[in-house]
Amino acid sequence: MGWRVKIRHVTTLEYDGKASASYNEVRMTPLDDGRQNTLERRLVVRPATPIWTYTDHWGTLVGVFDLPKSHTSLTIESVSRVETSAPRPPGTSLSWKELRTVDGPVAEMLRPTAQTAVSAELASAVREKVAGMSPHEAAEAIAWDVHERVAYTPGVTGVQTHAQEVWDRAEGVCQDMSHLTVALMRAAGIPARYVSGYLHPRRDAEIGRSVVGQSHAWVEYWTGEWAALDPTNRTAAGEGHVVVARGRDYSDVPPLKGVYQGPPAEHQEVTVEMTRLA
Repeated sequence: MGWRVKIRHVTTLEYDGKASASYNEVRMTPLDDGRQNTLERRLVVRPATPIWTYTDHWGTLVGVFDLPKSHTSLTIESVSRVETSAPRPPGTSLSWKELRTVDGPVAEMLRPTAQTAVSAELASAVREKVAGMSPHEAAEAIAWDVHERVAYTPGVTGVQTHAQEVWDRAEGVCQDMSHLTVALMRAAGIPARYVSGYLHPRRDAEIGRSVVGQSHAWVEYWTGEWAALDPTNRTAAGEGHVVVARGRDYSDVPPLKGVYQGPPAEHQEVTVEMTRLA
């Protein structure tokens, strides 16, 4: 039995003065895929301006807008209603030999990026650790090892922190644990991708009650089909996980990316409200 969830995500930027122009990309709209169905999606920008949408290379729905007129603040509000489903048990896995010969878009998720590169020594160690396991077993072992090694510690890392640094520091947040998990899965020979979205904070969520939600990151790995694991919470992605974007790492999925012409300082406030409807 799945959930029906309403999500309200508001980002407000306040400038120290007037911005004369602003150009932005927004990734805040939940996807439609085999595990979730988006029933309603609404994206509003204030000051009001037209929004164009397109689907990027990774399948994420992107809103694009520009503000050519002077403004001192910018607010982006995304409201969605989404049906999610329970995690499915992994299906039949491809062999390690078959995984080494994948091509097309899946093969892109085997290549390290700047944020998912690890040392040759660490890559060798993870391959040795999962030797004799099936790809499914290996993926899960890697994700749970990251959960055990990396202490959840807000404020010690940033969006540019890379996987090797997370391993060495042994602390970080969901983004860091996801980067490290993706990096180690790829090093082991398992295609893996970074997922961003929302997480309802309560597994026993009360229907109709609005709570402070979380922007969240987890991983998906491919062994013939995609499966999702949340290393931060040591669980498979479930009804409370709502997918917004997928990519090689965080640089492919930022909720807001843009440039503006104006004062050098800005202040950003983000709120996420989630309500389980059914």
